[in-house]
Amino acid sequence: MMDFLSQTLVVVLSFLAVLTLVITIHELGHFYAGRLFKVKIDRFSIGFGKAVFSRTDRRGVEWRLGWIPLGGYVKFAGDVNPASVPDSAHLEEIRSEIAAETGAGSEKDYFHFKPVWQRAIIVAAGPVANFVLAIVIFAFLALIAGEVVRVLPRVASVEPGSPAAEAGFLEGDLVVQADGRRINEWADLQQYVLMRSGEAIRFTVERGGERVSLTATPGVRELQSGIDGSTFRAGYLGLAASNAPENIERARYGPVEAVGQGFVQTFAVLDTTLTYLRRIITGRESGDQLSGPLGIATTSGAVAGAAAASTQDPGEAAGRVFLSLLTLAGLLSVGIGFLNLLPVPVLDGGHLVFYAYEAVARRPLAAQVQEGAYRVGLALLVCLMLFATWNDLRKLSVFDFLGGLPS
Repeated sequence: MMDFLSQTLVVVLSFLAVLTLVITIHELGHFYAGRLFKVKIDRFSIGFGKAVFSRTDRRGVEWRLGWIPLGGYVKFAGDVNPASVPDSAHLEEIRSEIAAETGAGSEKDYFHFKPVWQRAIIVAAGPVANFVLAIVIFAFLALIAGEVVRVLPRVASVEPGSPAAEAGFLEGDLVVQADGRRINEWADLQQYVLMRSGEAIRFTVERGGERVSLTATPGVRELQSGIDGSTFRAGYLGLAASNAPENIERARYGPVEAVGQGFVQTFAVLDTTLTYLRRIITGRESGDQLSGPLGIATTSGAVAGAAAASTQDPGEAAGRVFLSLLTLAGLLSVGIGFLNLLPVPVLDGGHLVFYAYEAVARRPLAAQVQEGAYRVGLALLVCLMLFATWNDLRKLSVFDFLGGLPS
Protein backbone atom coordinates (compact mmCIF):
# COMPACT_ATOMS: atom_id res chain seq x y z
CA MET A 1 0.00 0.00 0.00
CA MET A 2 2.80 2.41 0.89
CA ASP A 3 4.58 1.63 -2.39
CA PHE A 4 1.40 2.48 -4.30
CA LEU A 5 0.96 5.75 -2.39
CA SER A 6 4.59 6.74 -2.88
CA GLN A 7 4.43 5.96 -6.60
CA THR A 8 1.21 7.97 -6.91
CA LEU A 9 2.86 10.87 -5.10
CA VAL A 10 5.82 10.75 -7.49
CA VAL A 11 3.46 10.76 -10.50
CA VAL A 12 1.40 13.69 -9.19
CA LEU A 13 4.34 15.85 -8.10
CA SER A 14 6.30 15.18 -11.30
CA PHE A 15 3.27 15.98 -13.45
CA LEU A 16 2.52 19.21 -11.57
CA ALA A 17 6.15 20.33 -11.73
CA VAL A 18 6.36 19.85 -15.50
CA LEU A 19 2.91 21.20 -16.33
CA THR A 20 3.17 24.22 -14.03
CA LEU A 21 6.49 25.28 -15.55
CA VAL A 22 5.19 25.04 -19.11
CA ILE A 23 1.87 26.79 -18.41
CA THR A 24 3.46 29.54 -16.30
CA ILE A 25 5.89 30.43 -19.09
CA HIS A 26 3.05 30.39 -21.64
CA GLU A 27 0.94 32.79 -19.60
CA LEU A 28 3.93 35.01 -18.80
CA GLY A 29 4.37 35.37 -22.56
CA HIS A 30 0.88 36.87 -22.79
CA PHE A 31 1.42 38.89 -19.62
CA TYR A 32 4.68 40.62 -20.55
CA ALA A 33 3.57 41.23 -24.13
CA GLY A 34 0.52 42.96 -22.66
CA ARG A 35 2.77 44.98 -20.37
CA LEU A 36 4.92 45.94 -23.36
CA PHE A 37 1.90 47.59 -24.99
CA LYS A 38 0.65 49.05 -21.68
CA VAL A 39 -2.50 46.96 -21.46
CA LYS A 40 -4.31 47.10 -18.12
CA ILE A 41 -4.25 43.63 -16.52
CA ASP A 42 -6.62 42.43 -13.80
CA ARG A 43 -5.32 38.96 -12.99
CA PHE A 44 -2.57 36.42 -13.60
CA SER A 45 -3.66 32.95 -12.52
CA ILE A 46 -2.04 29.55 -12.50
CA GLY A 47 -4.82 27.04 -12.01
CA PHE A 48 -8.58 27.48 -12.14
CA GLY A 49 -11.32 27.65 -9.56
CA LYS A 50 -11.22 29.19 -6.09
CA ALA A 51 -7.91 30.80 -5.14
CA VAL A 52 -5.70 29.03 -2.60
CA PHE A 53 -3.31 31.99 -2.75
CA SER A 54 -3.88 35.52 -3.94
CA ARG A 55 -1.91 38.75 -3.79
CA THR A 56 -2.50 42.09 -5.51
CA ASP A 57 0.59 44.08 -6.50
CA ARG A 58 0.99 47.88 -6.63
CA ARG A 59 -0.20 47.93 -10.25
CA GLY A 60 -3.50 46.34 -9.31
CA VAL A 61 -2.70 42.92 -10.79
CA GLU A 62 -3.99 39.98 -8.78
CA TRP A 63 -1.52 37.08 -8.72
CA ARG A 64 -3.45 33.91 -7.99
CA LEU A 65 -3.03 30.16 -7.57
CA GLY A 66 -6.23 28.22 -8.29
CA TRP A 67 -7.06 24.94 -6.60
CA ILE A 68 -7.38 23.12 -9.95
CA PRO A 69 -3.76 23.12 -11.21
CA LEU A 70 -4.47 22.15 -14.83
CA GLY A 71 -4.09 25.42 -16.68
CA GLY A 72 -3.80 29.15 -16.29
CA TYR A 73 -4.86 32.45 -17.77
CA VAL A 74 -4.22 36.18 -17.94
CA LYS A 75 -7.31 38.35 -17.54
CA PHE A 76 -6.99 41.69 -19.26
CA ALA A 77 -9.22 44.52 -18.04
CA GLY A 78 -12.62 44.47 -19.70
CA ASP A 79 -12.08 40.93 -20.97
CA VAL A 80 -15.50 39.57 -20.05
CA ASN A 81 -15.36 36.69 -22.51
CA PRO A 82 -11.72 35.93 -23.38
CA ALA A 83 -12.76 33.16 -25.77
CA SER A 84 -14.04 35.63 -28.38
CA VAL A 85 -13.36 39.00 -29.97
CA PRO A 86 -16.11 41.63 -29.46
CA ASP A 87 -17.80 42.82 -32.63
CA SER A 88 -18.27 46.51 -33.47
CA ALA A 89 -21.52 46.92 -31.51
CA HIS A 90 -20.11 45.23 -28.43
CA LEU A 91 -16.96 47.35 -28.62
CA GLU A 92 -19.04 50.52 -28.50
CA GLU A 93 -20.87 49.23 -25.44
CA ILE A 94 -17.58 48.47 -23.72
CA ARG A 95 -16.22 51.91 -24.69
CA SER A 96 -19.26 53.63 -23.17
CA GLU A 97 -19.03 51.64 -19.95
CA ILE A 98 -15.32 52.43 -19.56
CA ALA A 99 -15.88 56.13 -20.30
CA ALA A 100 -18.67 56.30 -17.73
CA GLU A 101 -16.50 54.61 -15.10
CA THR A 102 -13.03 56.08 -15.64
CA GLY A 103 -13.44 58.90 -18.16
CA ALA A 104 -13.26 59.31 -21.93
CA GLY A 105 -10.03 58.12 -23.54
CA SER A 106 -9.18 55.61 -20.80
CA GLU A 107 -10.26 52.76 -23.07
CA LYS A 108 -6.85 53.04 -24.74
CA ASP A 109 -5.44 51.03 -21.82
CA TYR A 110 -7.80 48.12 -22.52
CA PHE A 111 -6.85 45.12 -24.62
CA HIS A 112 -9.73 45.24 -27.11
CA PHE A 113 -8.97 48.85 -28.04
CA LYS A 114 -5.33 48.27 -28.87
CA PRO A 115 -4.36 48.13 -32.57
CA VAL A 116 -5.00 44.72 -34.08
CA TRP A 117 -1.28 44.09 -34.65
CA GLN A 118 -0.57 44.64 -30.95
CA ARG A 119 -3.36 42.26 -29.93
CA ALA A 120 -2.02 39.66 -32.34
CA ILE A 121 1.45 39.92 -30.81
CA ILE A 122 0.04 39.59 -27.29
CA VAL A 123 -1.91 36.47 -28.25
CA ALA A 124 0.98 34.91 -30.18
CA ALA A 125 3.39 35.63 -27.31
CA GLY A 126 2.09 32.67 -25.31
CA PRO A 127 2.98 29.97 -27.86
CA VAL A 128 6.19 31.82 -28.75
CA ALA A 129 7.16 31.77 -25.06
CA ASN A 130 6.70 27.99 -25.11
CA PHE A 131 9.07 27.63 -28.04
CA VAL A 132 11.58 29.92 -26.33
CA LEU A 133 11.32 27.82 -23.15
CA ALA A 134 12.02 24.67 -25.16
CA ILE A 135 15.05 26.28 -26.81
CA VAL A 136 16.38 27.39 -23.42
CA ILE A 137 15.82 23.94 -21.89
CA PHE A 138 17.47 22.06 -24.75
CA ALA A 139 20.33 24.58 -24.84
CA PHE A 140 20.84 24.14 -21.08
CA LEU A 141 20.86 20.36 -21.43
CA ALA A 142 23.34 20.57 -24.32
CA LEU A 143 25.58 22.83 -22.24
CA ILE A 144 25.39 20.70 -19.09
CA ALA A 145 25.15 17.15 -20.44
CA GLY A 146 26.22 17.51 -24.07
CA GLU A 147 24.88 15.22 -26.78
CA VAL A 148 25.24 11.47 -27.02
CA VAL A 149 27.41 10.71 -30.06
CA ARG A 150 28.34 7.11 -29.34
CA VAL A 151 27.10 4.33 -27.05
CA LEU A 152 29.79 1.69 -26.58
CA PRO A 153 28.67 -1.87 -27.47
CA ARG A 154 28.80 -3.07 -23.88
CA VAL A 155 26.14 -5.53 -22.72
CA ALA A 156 23.96 -4.48 -19.78
CA SER A 157 21.76 -7.57 -19.72
CA VAL A 158 21.02 -10.74 -21.67
CA GLU A 159 17.46 -11.83 -22.33
CA PRO A 160 16.90 -15.35 -20.90
CA GLY A 161 16.43 -17.97 -23.60
CA SER A 162 17.51 -15.57 -26.36
CA PRO A 163 20.07 -16.36 -29.08
CA ALA A 164 22.60 -14.28 -27.12
CA ALA A 165 22.01 -16.30 -23.97
CA GLU A 166 22.43 -19.58 -25.87
CA ALA A 167 25.69 -18.28 -27.37
CA GLY A 168 27.11 -17.48 -23.93
CA PHE A 169 27.00 -13.68 -23.83
CA LEU A 170 27.34 -12.25 -20.33
CA GLU A 171 26.57 -8.96 -18.67
CA GLY A 172 29.57 -6.65 -19.05
CA ASP A 173 30.81 -8.09 -22.35
CA LEU A 174 32.16 -5.49 -24.78
CA VAL A 175 31.46 -6.52 -28.37
CA VAL A 176 34.46 -5.60 -30.53
CA GLN A 177 33.97 -7.63 -33.72
CA ALA A 178 31.26 -9.38 -35.74
CA ASP A 179 32.53 -11.75 -38.45
CA GLY A 180 35.84 -9.92 -38.25
CA ARG A 181 34.22 -6.51 -38.79
CA ARG A 182 35.01 -3.83 -36.20
CA ILE A 183 32.07 -2.85 -33.95
CA ASN A 184 32.62 0.72 -32.74
CA GLU A 185 29.25 1.46 -31.16
CA TRP A 186 25.96 -0.17 -30.23
CA ALA A 187 24.32 1.07 -33.43
CA ASP A 188 26.91 -0.87 -35.46
CA LEU A 189 25.94 -4.07 -33.64
CA GLN A 190 22.23 -3.48 -34.15
CA GLN A 191 22.65 -2.72 -37.83
CA TYR A 192 24.81 -5.80 -38.45
CA VAL A 193 22.37 -8.15 -36.71
CA LEU A 194 19.23 -6.57 -38.20
CA MET A 195 19.45 -8.25 -41.63
CA ARG A 196 21.08 -11.53 -40.55
CA SER A 197 18.34 -13.53 -38.87
CA GLY A 198 19.07 -17.23 -39.12
CA GLU A 199 22.74 -16.67 -40.05
CA ALA A 200 25.48 -17.69 -37.63
CA ILE A 201 27.66 -14.71 -36.66
CA ARG A 202 31.10 -15.04 -35.07
CA PHE A 203 31.53 -12.42 -32.34
CA THR A 204 34.60 -11.33 -30.46
CA VAL A 205 34.00 -9.80 -27.04
CA GLU A 206 36.25 -8.40 -24.35
CA ARG A 207 35.60 -10.05 -21.01
CA GLY A 208 37.73 -9.54 -17.91
CA GLY A 209 40.67 -8.22 -19.93
CA GLU A 210 40.61 -11.14 -22.36
CA ARG A 211 39.08 -11.69 -25.78
CA VAL A 212 36.45 -14.41 -26.09
CA SER A 213 34.94 -15.83 -29.28
CA LEU A 214 31.20 -16.52 -29.38
CA THR A 215 28.91 -17.69 -32.15
CA ALA A 216 25.27 -16.61 -32.15
CA THR A 217 22.48 -17.07 -34.67
CA PRO A 218 20.07 -14.10 -34.51
CA GLY A 219 16.41 -14.91 -34.13
CA VAL A 220 13.65 -13.02 -35.92
CA ARG A 221 11.11 -10.53 -34.62
CA GLU A 222 8.53 -8.33 -36.30
CA LEU A 223 9.17 -4.61 -35.98
CA GLN A 224 7.14 -1.62 -37.14
CA SER A 225 8.63 0.80 -39.63
CA GLY A 226 8.69 4.43 -38.57
CA ILE A 227 8.37 5.48 -42.21
CA ASP A 228 5.14 3.92 -43.40
CA GLY A 229 3.87 2.00 -40.38
CA SER A 230 4.33 -1.39 -42.04
CA THR A 231 5.90 -4.37 -40.24
CA PHE A 232 9.07 -6.15 -41.24
CA ARG A 233 11.09 -9.11 -39.98
CA ALA A 234 14.39 -8.26 -38.33
CA GLY A 235 17.18 -10.18 -36.65
CA TYR A 236 17.70 -9.89 -32.92
CA LEU A 237 20.09 -11.28 -30.31
CA GLY A 238 18.39 -10.39 -27.03
CA LEU A 239 21.03 -7.98 -25.73
CA ALA A 240 20.49 -4.65 -23.97
CA ALA A 241 23.02 -1.83 -24.11
CA SER A 242 24.61 -0.43 -20.97
CA ASN A 243 23.69 3.18 -20.24
CA ALA A 244 26.35 3.62 -17.58
CA PRO A 245 28.11 7.02 -18.00
CA GLU A 246 31.46 5.39 -18.80
CA ASN A 247 29.88 3.65 -21.80
CA ILE A 248 28.39 6.81 -23.31
CA GLU A 249 30.47 9.33 -25.22
CA ARG A 250 29.08 12.83 -25.44
CA ALA A 251 29.87 15.88 -27.52
CA ARG A 252 30.41 18.95 -25.36
CA TYR A 253 29.18 22.39 -26.40
CA GLY A 254 30.06 25.94 -25.48
CA PRO A 255 27.32 28.51 -24.74
CA VAL A 256 26.87 29.63 -28.36
CA GLU A 257 26.90 26.07 -29.72
CA ALA A 258 24.47 25.00 -27.00
CA VAL A 259 21.97 27.67 -28.06
CA GLY A 260 22.28 26.39 -31.62
CA GLN A 261 21.53 22.89 -30.39
CA GLY A 262 18.54 24.28 -28.52
CA PHE A 263 17.10 25.58 -31.79
CA VAL A 264 17.91 22.33 -33.60
CA GLN A 265 16.26 20.15 -30.96
CA THR A 266 13.18 22.35 -30.70
CA PHE A 267 12.53 22.35 -34.43
CA ALA A 268 13.27 18.62 -34.61
CA VAL A 269 10.50 17.99 -32.03
CA LEU A 270 8.17 20.32 -33.93
CA ASP A 271 8.94 18.56 -37.21
CA THR A 272 8.22 15.17 -35.63
CA THR A 273 4.90 16.49 -34.30
CA LEU A 274 3.89 17.87 -37.69
CA THR A 275 4.89 14.64 -39.42
CA TYR A 276 2.84 12.54 -37.01
CA LEU A 277 -0.26 14.74 -37.41
CA ARG A 278 0.09 14.66 -41.20
CA ARG A 279 0.23 10.88 -41.09
CA ILE A 280 -2.91 10.79 -38.94
CA ILE A 281 -4.76 13.05 -41.37
CA THR A 282 -3.68 10.94 -44.36
CA GLY A 283 -4.70 7.73 -42.58
CA ARG A 284 -1.17 6.35 -42.25
CA GLU A 285 -1.27 6.50 -38.43
CA SER A 286 -4.09 5.59 -36.07
CA GLY A 287 -3.51 8.43 -33.62
CA ASP A 288 -3.13 6.02 -30.71
CA GLN A 289 0.01 7.85 -29.53
CA LEU A 290 -1.90 11.05 -28.69
CA SER A 291 -1.96 11.58 -24.93
CA GLY A 292 -3.90 13.80 -22.56
CA PRO A 293 -3.21 14.93 -18.99
CA LEU A 294 -3.41 11.36 -17.69
CA GLY A 295 -0.79 10.17 -20.16
CA ILE A 296 1.46 13.13 -19.41
CA ALA A 297 1.14 12.45 -15.68
CA THR A 298 2.00 8.78 -16.14
CA THR A 299 4.98 9.63 -18.34
CA SER A 300 6.22 12.22 -15.83
CA GLY A 301 6.09 9.70 -13.02
CA ALA A 302 7.76 6.99 -15.10
CA VAL A 303 10.55 9.34 -16.19
CA ALA A 304 11.18 10.50 -12.62
CA GLY A 305 11.05 6.95 -11.27
CA ALA A 306 13.44 5.58 -13.88
CA ALA A 307 15.91 8.42 -13.33
CA ALA A 308 15.83 7.94 -9.55
CA ALA A 309 16.32 4.17 -9.85
CA SER A 310 19.33 4.52 -12.17
CA THR A 311 21.74 5.25 -9.31
CA GLN A 312 22.09 4.60 -5.59
CA ASP A 313 23.55 8.02 -4.81
CA PRO A 314 20.75 10.37 -3.56
CA GLY A 315 22.39 13.52 -4.92
CA GLU A 316 23.03 11.99 -8.33
CA ALA A 317 19.50 10.57 -8.39
CA ALA A 318 18.04 14.03 -7.69
CA GLY A 319 20.13 15.49 -10.50
CA ARG A 320 19.01 12.83 -12.96
CA VAL A 321 15.36 13.31 -12.00
CA PHE A 322 15.72 17.06 -12.51
CA LEU A 323 17.33 16.69 -15.94
CA SER A 324 14.82 14.02 -17.02
CA LEU A 325 11.81 16.12 -16.03
CA LEU A 326 13.41 19.17 -17.64
CA THR A 327 13.72 17.24 -20.90
CA LEU A 328 10.07 16.24 -20.64
CA ALA A 329 9.13 19.88 -19.99
CA GLY A 330 10.95 20.89 -23.17
CA LEU A 331 9.06 18.32 -25.21
CA LEU A 332 5.73 19.28 -23.63
CA SER A 333 6.41 22.98 -24.15
CA VAL A 334 6.83 22.46 -27.90
CA GLY A 335 3.58 20.47 -27.95
CA ILE A 336 1.58 23.09 -26.05
CA GLY A 337 3.03 25.90 -28.13
CA PHE A 338 2.07 24.12 -31.33
CA LEU A 339 -1.39 23.12 -30.05
CA ASN A 340 -2.21 26.71 -29.14
CA LEU A 341 -1.34 27.91 -32.62
CA LEU A 342 -3.94 25.67 -34.26
CA PRO A 343 -6.70 27.79 -35.88
CA VAL A 344 -9.34 26.72 -33.37
CA PRO A 345 -11.35 29.62 -31.86
CA VAL A 346 -10.90 28.39 -28.28
CA LEU A 347 -7.12 28.55 -28.70
CA ASP A 348 -4.67 31.36 -29.42
CA GLY A 349 -4.53 30.38 -33.08
CA GLY A 350 -8.27 30.96 -33.38
CA HIS A 351 -7.89 34.49 -32.03
CA LEU A 352 -5.16 35.12 -34.58
CA VAL A 353 -7.54 34.04 -37.35
CA PHE A 354 -10.13 36.52 -36.07
CA TYR A 355 -7.51 39.28 -35.96
CA ALA A 356 -6.39 38.45 -39.51
CA TYR A 357 -9.99 38.90 -40.66
CA GLU A 358 -10.26 42.15 -38.74
CA ALA A 359 -7.05 43.47 -40.28
CA VAL A 360 -8.35 42.77 -43.80
CA ALA A 361 -12.02 43.70 -43.34
CA ARG A 362 -11.28 46.67 -41.04
CA ARG A 363 -13.88 45.45 -38.58
CA PRO A 364 -14.23 42.53 -36.14
CA LEU A 365 -16.04 39.39 -37.21
CA ALA A 366 -19.77 39.39 -36.43
CA ALA A 367 -20.63 38.19 -32.93
CA GLN A 368 -22.92 35.41 -34.24
CA VAL A 369 -20.15 34.01 -36.43
CA GLN A 370 -17.69 34.14 -33.56
CA GLU A 371 -20.11 32.37 -31.25
CA GLY A 372 -20.74 29.60 -33.79
CA ALA A 373 -17.02 29.17 -34.45
CA TYR A 374 -16.34 29.08 -30.72
CA ARG A 375 -18.86 26.28 -30.19
CA VAL A 376 -17.43 24.24 -33.05
CA GLY A 377 -13.91 24.80 -31.78
CA LEU A 378 -14.86 23.83 -28.25
CA ALA A 379 -16.53 20.66 -29.51
CA LEU A 380 -13.42 19.74 -31.52
CA LEU A 381 -11.18 20.36 -28.52
CA VAL A 382 -13.41 18.27 -26.23
CA CYS A 383 -13.43 15.43 -28.76
CA LEU A 384 -9.64 15.58 -29.00
CA MET A 385 -9.28 15.46 -25.21
CA LEU A 386 -11.72 12.55 -24.95
CA PHE A 387 -9.83 10.66 -27.64
CA ALA A 388 -6.49 11.33 -25.93
CA THR A 389 -7.92 10.24 -22.57
CA TRP A 390 -9.27 7.05 -24.18
CA ASN A 391 -5.75 6.34 -25.43
CA ASP A 392 -4.33 6.95 -21.96
CA LEU A 393 -6.82 4.60 -20.29
CA ARG A 394 -6.18 1.94 -22.91
CA LYS A 395 -2.41 2.15 -22.43
CA LEU A 396 -2.91 1.77 -18.68
CA SER A 397 -5.00 -1.37 -19.34
CA VAL A 398 -7.94 0.13 -17.48
CA PHE A 399 -10.45 -1.37 -19.90
CA ASP A 400 -8.83 -4.80 -19.60
CA PHE A 401 -9.10 -4.52 -15.83
CA LEU A 402 -12.74 -3.45 -15.92
CA GLY A 403 -13.55 -6.18 -18.44
CA GLY A 404 -12.10 -8.80 -16.13
CA LEU A 405 -14.14 -7.74 -13.09
CA PRO A 406 -17.33 -9.71 -13.92
CA SER A 407 -15.34 -12.94 -14.13
